Amino acid sequence: MDTLWQYQFRIILLGDSTVGKSSLLKRFTDGIYSDVADPTVGVDFYARALEIEPGVKIKLQLWDTAGQERFRSITTSYYRNSVGGLLVFDLTNRKTFEHVREWHREVSEHILPHHMVYILIGHKSDLNKDRKVSRDEAEQLAAEMGIRYVETSAKCNSNVDRAFELLTRDIYELMKMGEISTRDGWDGVKSGLTAKVLYPADEDDLAQEREKSCNC
Repeated sequence: MDTLWQYQFRIILLGDSTVGKSSLLKRFTDGIYSDVADPTVGVDFYARALEIEPGVKIKLQLWDTAGQERFRSITTSYYRNSVGGLLVFDLTNRKTFEHVREWHREVSEHILPHHMVYILIGHKSDLNKDRKVSRDEAEQLAAEMGIRYVETSAKCNSNVDRAFELLTRDIYELMKMGEISTRDGWDGVKSGLTAKVLYPADEDDLAQEREKSCNC
């Protein structure tokens, strides 16, 4: 039986083939790592719940997309129904870093007029001697896109949970500010049976409630 949750966020992992998207997801959801990984065909699905603050549990619906061009027509259909995206590149493969802007632009264009909350992930930080992308230039790219940057290693279980938690918190904070909300026909954010009221009613609503309760 599914654990009760207040909200469900659909999050998509984006990036070239072999950057380690599937390894990140298996480490985050199942706590396992394997050196042997079959390439993703189309889209794979994972799930995990996080308690983002006391009494607020968020279910993450995580979609692992194939990085190969021939699957792009399949994966693009998932962009519009996602609220968050991890832009993943391989720290030991410079071309995957150079393609990050392309992934960001492609997704952002597909979801207009709406937007997605992103985080940039430099993966395989355990292979530091083979690094082809410096932390400084990755942080610079993230700053230019206005997003966070985290370096991770699924193999060593370094910063994997932190990356997903940071993205989840950013989405949740935007919900509390009223910048993200549930929409009919959109699966990016869904309310559970015990959804929490994140922000108060406006003054007009409060005034109407006062009039209804007035006995004078």
